[in-house]
Amino acid sequence: MIPYGRQEISDEDIEAVVRVLRSDYLTQGPAVPAFEAAVASSCNAAFGVAVNSATSALHIACMALDLGRGDWLWTVPNTFVASANVGLYCGADVSFVDTDPQTYMMCPDALAEKLAAAERAGTLPKVLIPVHFAGQSPAMDRIGALAKQYGVRIIEDASHAIGAAYQGQPVGDCTHSDITVFSFHPVKIVTTAEGGLATTQDPELARRMELYRSHGVTRDPASLTGEELDGPWAYEQVALGYNYRMTELQAALGCSQMTRLAEFVERRNQLATRYDRLLTDLPLTCPAQSANAYSAFHLYPIQVDNRAVVFAALRAAGIGVNVHYIPVHTQAYWRNRGFNWGDYPNAESYYKRAISIPLYFGLTDQDQDQVVSSLSAALNVI
Repeated sequence: MIPYGRQEISDEDIEAVVRVLRSDYLTQGPAVPAFEAAVASSCNAAFGVAVNSATSALHIACMALDLGRGDWLWTVPNTFVASANVGLYCGADVSFVDTDPQTYMMCPDALAEKLAAAERAGTLPKVLIPVHFAGQSPAMDRIGALAKQYGVRIIEDASHAIGAAYQGQPVGDCTHSDITVFSFHPVKIVTTAEGGLATTQDPELARRMELYRSHGVTRDPASLTGEELDGPWAYEQVALGYNYRMTELQAALGCSQMTRLAEFVERRNQLATRYDRLLTDLPLTCPAQSANAYSAFHLYPIQVDNRAVVFAALRAAGIGVNVHYIPVHTQAYWRNRGFNWGDYPNAESYYKRAISIPLYFGLTDQDQDQVVSSLSAALNVI
């Protein structure tokens, strides 16, 4: 089976993890700050806060922006459920902005229309989460300008986009946002097995996220308020936080992987360009690429007619295709909250024809030829 995505682990990665296993620290040691610095530096961000998953990073980002009961969070339907769930974790209400039919990401025109209507109704969101899909950035200049106009804070869900760029600047520099979140799941560009990280240019947001990831507990003498907390043992809970910490093992793997970030992204772009060429004459739609963005190509999502037939044929041929994503608002949980099919037609139209075909660093040209051959045969059946 050729999977749709796969981690790339080197001997150096393994050795980095073994060094931690032989060290004094398996958690809360020097590897996590080193990983945070490596990611922040790659993004031209002042701060990086590492946690145990991108979902945790989104959650503490929302908390740092004071999202709570009575507030609204907006995101897109074409994403994993976590992008929306984090709003509910904070007690906020959640709604969605339909996608652009070409990019499958947040549509600035739909956002502008929805913001204007929300202003009239007095229901403007506090937080907006635009999602970088398949490695490419949404139109963050327009989205950021609209958010600024209406006083909305932005968290970029860039789980797919470490190593990507937008308008010549690295994704994660927060030019158009308050916070950017990355994922390091095994099928992503860089992996820490499980893990996530939030970047920001704001020292106070970084401080708050660091607090929320570790029980809301601080050892900073300047932050301690208790009268008896005057010894070197002192710590104090000053907020309600969570145990979202990343381990030293994960961070060591991430540090090693980050040394090859540019190589990983370059190879993914080479494979995507080759797909563009090999698939030209087949009856399908290749993913559109913005002229002002450099994609990290986490995914290569195509659109086909009779998706179920093509999907089954590819799986039968040993091609591990997948679908990204079933629109969040159509999930049973969200339908029970009042959403329905038909609410966001662009996202739904994309989903009904979408298949993610294999794309990962270790995919060989021969593997890719097999994918294309199997895809061609599957399309000829319908």
